[in-house]
Amino acid sequence: MSLLRPDTPAAARWSRVLGAYLAWEALVTERCNRAHRVMALRTLFATASRLGDGLGWYVLALLMLVLHGASAVLPMALMIASGGVGVLIYLSIKRRTARLRPLNRNGRLVTSVAPLDQYSFPSGHTLHAVNFGIQLVAFQPALLWIVLPFALLVASSRMVLGLHYLSDVLVGAAIGLLLAALTLSLL
Repeated sequence: MSLLRPDTPAAARWSRVLGAYLAWEALVTERCNRAHRVMALRTLFATASRLGDGLGWYVLALLMLVLHGASAVLPMALMIASGGVGVLIYLSIKRRTARLRPLNRNGRLVTSVAPLDQYSFPSGHTLHAVNFGIQLVAFQPALLWIVLPFALLVASSRMVLGLHYLSDVLVGAAIGLLLAALTLSLL
């Protein structure tokens, strides 16, 4: 239910503002997607996206277990559990909002990576990149030089590959931040 009655001037203004924002956001996504035309960038972002499916984070978690042994078991177990919670959160939101991906709305976008599901809001890849990245760096600060660029590549890959809008990525990052903070508070 809307907070504003649809026949009011305030509702009309908000509708215009939202429409202008959505048009701007579609343009931003289209411009980011231009990087996809460069083979080296396409390969870089597609690889980051695939690693962001989970493999990259699982490898880093296993590395923590190998390097730190028993002291890493609880933090890595909580990290993995928070990943499961993150999946439940973003799938629930995606089903409710049912926002189609940019590639389904704009025929000019070029993609080389198939989406994992039908809807775009919020970005699960970005949610996990922020969530796992913060937790890994909190446990092992020396990993910042690996984790930060990887997380940024994963998040930006979503727009470059035409799979998400900016708001999908920003909301995914915000949820990931909150999830990481909650998880770290359990340690």
